[in-house]
Amino acid sequence: MGLLPHTSPVPWFLLLTLFYVGQFRSVGADHCVWYGECDPTPKLPDKKYNCNYTGPPQPLHPEGYELLAELCPGLDYGDRAICCNVDQLRTLKGSLQLPLQFLSRCPACYFNLMTLFCELTCSPHQSQFMNTTSFSGKNVVEVQYYIGQRFTDAMYNACKDVQAPSSNVKALSLLCGKDASQCNATNWIQYLFDINNGQTPFSIVPKFSDTPLAGFNPMNNRTFNCTEGLEDGSGPCSCQDCTPACGPTPVPPPLPPPWTILGMDAMVVIMWVSYMGFLLVFVGLVVGAWCYKKRTIMSEYGPILDSNSPLSLNSSDPDQVNASCCERLGERFENAMRVVFSSWGSFCVRYPLLVILGSIILVAVSSGGLVYMRITTDPVELWSSPSSQARKEKDYFDSHFGPFFRTAQLIITTPLNIPDVYKPYIPGPDVPFNTILTKDILHQVLDLQLDIENIVATFEGQNVTLKDICLAPLAPYNNNCTILSVLNYFQNSHEALDRTVGDEFYVYADYHSHFLYCVSAPASLNDTTPLHDPCLGTFGGPVFPWLALGGYDGTNYNNATALVITFPLNNYKDDDVHKGKAMAWEKEFIRFMKNYRQPNLTVSFSSERSIEDEIDRESNSDISTIILSYAIMFVYISLALGHIESCRRVLVDSKISLGIAGILIVLSSVASSLGLFSYFGVPLTLIVIEVIPFLVLAVGVDNIFIIVQTYQRDERMPQEELHQQIGRILGDVAPSMFLSSFSETVAFFLGALSNMPAVRTFSLFAGLAVFIDFLLQISCFVSLLGLDAKRQEGNRLDILCCVKLSEGQETKTDGCLFRFFKKVYAPFVLKEWVRPVIVAVFVGMLSFSVAVVNKVEVGLDQKLSMPDDSYVLDYFKNLSEYLHTGAPVYFVVEDGLDYRSLEGQNAVCGGVGCNNNSLVQQVYTASQISNYTTIGFTPSSWLDDYFDWVKPQSTCCRYYNSTGAFCNASVVDPSCVHCRDMTPEGKKRPTGDEFMHFLPMFLSDNPNPKCGKGGHAAYASAVDLVNNNTDVGASYFMTYHTILKESPDYINALKMARTLAQNISAAMNHTVFAYSVFYVFYEQYLTITYDTALNLCVSLVAIFVVTTVLLGFELWSAVLVSCTIAMILVNMFGVMWLWSISLNAVSLVNLVMSIGISVEFCSHIVRAFTISIRSNRVERAEEALAHMGSSVFSGITLTKFGGILILALSKSQIFQVFYFRMYLAIVLLGAAHGLIFLPVLLSYIGPSANKAKVAAFNRRFAGTEREHLLNY
Repeated sequence: MGLLPHTSPVPWFLLLTLFYVGQFRSVGADHCVWYGECDPTPKLPDKKYNCNYTGPPQPLHPEGYELLAELCPGLDYGDRAICCNVDQLRTLKGSLQLPLQFLSRCPACYFNLMTLFCELTCSPHQSQFMNTTSFSGKNVVEVQYYIGQRFTDAMYNACKDVQAPSSNVKALSLLCGKDASQCNATNWIQYLFDINNGQTPFSIVPKFSDTPLAGFNPMNNRTFNCTEGLEDGSGPCSCQDCTPACGPTPVPPPLPPPWTILGMDAMVVIMWVSYMGFLLVFVGLVVGAWCYKKRTIMSEYGPILDSNSPLSLNSSDPDQVNASCCERLGERFENAMRVVFSSWGSFCVRYPLLVILGSIILVAVSSGGLVYMRITTDPVELWSSPSSQARKEKDYFDSHFGPFFRTAQLIITTPLNIPDVYKPYIPGPDVPFNTILTKDILHQVLDLQLDIENIVATFEGQNVTLKDICLAPLAPYNNNCTILSVLNYFQNSHEALDRTVGDEFYVYADYHSHFLYCVSAPASLNDTTPLHDPCLGTFGGPVFPWLALGGYDGTNYNNATALVITFPLNNYKDDDVHKGKAMAWEKEFIRFMKNYRQPNLTVSFSSERSIEDEIDRESNSDISTIILSYAIMFVYISLALGHIESCRRVLVDSKISLGIAGILIVLSSVASSLGLFSYFGVPLTLIVIEVIPFLVLAVGVDNIFIIVQTYQRDERMPQEELHQQIGRILGDVAPSMFLSSFSETVAFFLGALSNMPAVRTFSLFAGLAVFIDFLLQISCFVSLLGLDAKRQEGNRLDILCCVKLSEGQETKTDGCLFRFFKKVYAPFVLKEWVRPVIVAVFVGMLSFSVAVVNKVEVGLDQKLSMPDDSYVLDYFKNLSEYLHTGAPVYFVVEDGLDYRSLEGQNAVCGGVGCNNNSLVQQVYTASQISNYTTIGFTPSSWLDDYFDWVKPQSTCCRYYNSTGAFCNASVVDPSCVHCRDMTPEGKKRPTGDEFMHFLPMFLSDNPNPKCGKGGHAAYASAVDLVNNNTDVGASYFMTYHTILKESPDYINALKMARTLAQNISAAMNHTVFAYSVFYVFYEQYLTITYDTALNLCVSLVAIFVVTTVLLGFELWSAVLVSCTIAMILVNMFGVMWLWSISLNAVSLVNLVMSIGISVEFCSHIVRAFTISIRSNRVERAEEALAHMGSSVFSGITLTKFGGILILALSKSQIFQVFYFRMYLAIVLLGAAHGLIFLPVLLSYIGPSANKAKVAAFNRRFAGTEREHLLNY
């Protein structure tokens, strides 16, 4: 599918073959050293020796005029008297086909190369620079060729940068017998003329000199620089093929310096100074207030305590209230809620069966949607919005080119340390081979590879083998699977690996020499060693060393410490059968690898399904941990709700059954939420299943404790019945419950505006679950509380309600926790000297968190998503340690570009005449600064290869004259004719209908020794032909990212690729986008900082608005609640930095959840403060903390603490990091702020008492005999 290193087949192949020669040098006028062809050479029987001839040049037969003009225009003059005949010209053309295909991209380079061979083969002045040194009869067996050093250097300089687009490498890597970085001017020509290169039929010994040598004048013809155009009108080479044409080498912009002040982190300095300034101001104010207080007698609530004041509790006319309009409105709203909830509570207690039955029916109907429940485990669906840019681009790519292939991959190392040293037969330095590349190890690795190829899986009763699902780019002509492995250099054969050439004294070539050749020229069909084995893989494509080896330095592949074997498998977009077969084979592959044992090999492995399988296994293994966690919380709730008066009444006063009922209500609300959304087809995620019960349990249990403990502390008024008492209690506490629940619901539903599917889904389910839980608590639970109260008053045992104790005296006492909060904790926290310390500590925590909030890392380490005993962890570790190349990246040109026109072609291509800011050129430029752009290689370009393939000089593009059907270059048939004529017009690029006429032929042509540019293997999937193959739709140009190891690397790679694509789009005035398989997962991190800020701010605004309204338009109270919650959130970021928790979708869900839990910690305290009528802020805060603090502490903090600690035992790393650590931080920070800081804050700047509420309170209790203590 063109997703791998695009098979760029065939090598180039070193031409030469042919002709050459020499003869004796005669004295006097120039003469030939050969003429014509004689006997076949024994080394290459399909090639012939040239015939010895020392006479004058001969006029060329007219049959060869056209051929001479094509190949050697410099000799096409006069009577065309030259030293070669038509047969030699034909041999020359055939031998230069592959160099033509790879080097003709740069006209100057190709002209210089042709000059080298034309002068050698046909020059009428041969005797000046050629010396025949060996004969065999009439055959010339060896010649010396004297070449000017100036010419040699100029030819090399013109050619050294020419690219081979389909291979992502330089052409000289395919034409020099070694990597282009090791090739130079002289060893290139020596290789071209080497009799051992598999192409040269007889020995040609080059001699390099710019001065006469041994009586010969070296050939020093004119050369062209790659920046020059030719005399025939050909333009200069492109920047991609000629570095001097590019101008200055691009320099990446410098990294922005860190923001510092006096050499220290600026945020730290700013927050430290700010904190110190705050402390100075705050201490000054506290001291000043203390001094002022000592000098004054009247408190801030003097008017209330003054009997002459109309607001005094002792006032004779409490109806005279000088309250503001807003205060009166707030009091009326508060009273309306109290009346409504009181009436509703009384109704629920009077008709419990009706309410409970109705609740059960509604829950059953809502939960019925669970039969339609669908759990999404597809990572794409979880983390990428269908409307996101990456998702749209993925869908576009999949629909035009097919989905990205699946992979199964091995990374193999060895514990042995027995390196090998290769001593070449030809004198040269010894070459060390690391242990992993020794023959014995390679044989063992090959055994493993062959065993994997023979794996048989079963799918729906059918056998599935690798060949059924693998990527075979040349199918149906070649059905061999693509296997990216160094063993493919040896055709995956033990025999080829063992093959040697030598005698009893020396080994001339073996696997060492073949390996060294193949890593330099992986697309070669014939190495230059005496082995003459192919390097091209059995699947018809090259295996690039940077994909099959790991742990090497530079290009010293022999130093590799790891082998990488990759099995690309076909992927299917909407074909469940074929996809099922692939997954069945992968499952068997994983089972095989888990059982594989070989003491000499250490193998880490992974398949396409591995991560999803391990996440599923992780979820299943954590079920027991989660159940234990919830069980501990359930047991605690059931026991803690009871208020035991004496040991005798322990079974009467316990509330186990009520606690269980409360827990069932919490679970019912979760089930109802899941069911209702399932009716509408909204899929669930694992985050929803794992997080929402925790959230709703925190919210719901808190409300349960508030209702029950308020009832336990309350004393029934005279002539008040049970239903009236519970109704009155509900009227007091339900507004607070409604405030917290409705705030959370609105905040969560607004969080659903997020474009991150995981966050959006969580917010929807959580918001509905919290609200349903509230509705069930004020209805079903209140009815159950009434029934339990009747049971308790009747001295009946809990659970065994039919058993009744004998009548006994019931005493009413406060609970231990309530007494502790009232008598010890609240007075201590609000002591005059403690409060400033608390403020200083919490503001210090805030300052620290603000200083580090920008240092929280963004991303998700994929290792954290795996269980700590997963085999995939070893794979991830080795992936980072050994691999040298990142994922493929495709620059996709959307349909609509006119490739038929020169303008459209020039905007894309990278060869002669192409725009300097074309797509290929910009990607090439980016690859020059890969450390900055993360673009690792020059892109493969189907368009440039197509132009080389279709040239009339090439033998690639031919068709049957009789039928017009395509004729492959390997076919010998006189009816096959060139696609284009050898005319000035024919040498130009094809345009219009001619462009489209030959393109399908190019895309169906398999590469072969005579034509290495066939596009089937490399580009069959890269071009989307439309309108019955009459036009080009979308197409892509592929390269690779540099190695990416951590989340920031992936995020930066995505960012840089998109920036590059935007620049290309602007230059082309046409849409181009970058696509890689990981973009869809990492796109969220480009905007997650903004998304997090938006989500949290929107939630805070929602809480502020709802709190303002439901507190009776207490604006300042809402500000304090919102500020405290904001402090908790900021401190959560501080904890995330300290505990190395990164910002991602999982942690964002937890942050959104923390808002909901923080509301529970704060809103009840603040509301209790606002309705308190104590004399000053300190006393009001103390009363609120004493009465509500104990319920909040027992309802949330203690409930959650035990359950959270169990999460630390989870095998799942993601549970340990994102659930245990974050949940613990949420509960501890929420409790600290709600139960320590907020009461202190209220004691300093809490809102004043609402005059209207104070007056209403006086009226409500006027005439009663009991002194009111806010039993809340």
